[in-house]
Amino acid sequence: MSESDSAPKIQTSIETGKTDSAPPETEDVVIESRSLDVYYGDEQALDDVSMEIREREVTALIGPSGCGKSTFLRCINRMNDMIDVCRVEGDVEFSGKNVYDDNVDSVALRRKIGIVFQKPNPFPKSIRDNVAYGLKIQGFDGDVDERVEESLKEAALWDEVKDQLDSSGLDLSGGQQQRLCIARAIAPDPEVVLMDEPTSALDPVAASKIEDLIDDLAGEYTVIIVTHNMQQAARISDRTAVFLTGGRLVEYDDTATIFEDPEHQRVEDYITGKFG
Repeated sequence: MSESDSAPKIQTSIETGKTDSAPPETEDVVIESRSLDVYYGDEQALDDVSMEIREREVTALIGPSGCGKSTFLRCINRMNDMIDVCRVEGDVEFSGKNVYDDNVDSVALRRKIGIVFQKPNPFPKSIRDNVAYGLKIQGFDGDVDERVEESLKEAALWDEVKDQLDSSGLDLSGGQQQRLCIARAIAPDPEVVLMDEPTSALDPVAASKIEDLIDDLAGEYTVIIVTHNMQQAARISDRTAVFLTGGRLVEYDDTATIFEDPEHQRVEDYITGKFG
């Protein structure tokens, strides 16, 4: 990260009570699920999902509503912990560590795996305080203003807000609010950024800016995006996972292969609009 290489960072282990003295060595595969089943009460949302997600790529999760793609996304940083009736079986590994092990601190995990939601959700705070929020929570002891500026630049928002950092984040347009939320997510310097339909509530111009931003972010972060927009998945992702009814991962491959020569007829039918 060219502008922030010199900024002080806290390397927090996802295991409770541990702090890394240096960042872990990167591997090609950063996220791996194995035989992942998820239930909401008696209803099964994911069925035996196994897949590997490579670092510093954009992975798109597509499929019809209710197929489990957002559930899978939330499993990666344990957001499903907040749903009382949710039960997770199987493994989700982040950098070789099962995130569902008893000694994993979910708060520390979410510092390494940030998330951006479908609807922009800035805090009722200033633009600066929105971005600085995660830094304060993690005890960042570097130059907060410098990191706020770097994050806003990475989120392609700095030039639009640099003269109004004390203004409320709620005063921004919808597209600007979403980029502010992205800046907030990347300020603590995560390794992975999850995005759950980040452009579905935006107009085409604002959505296009987010797509361009995702392409830029993939040079520094692993990005996993849920989208209902198949054209968007084809434009911005390196690899695409297709979930279909029953919470099953039907096919996962290079995006070009998925859209031009899928292995399964059901995937071709979905992509060509024959069902879904």
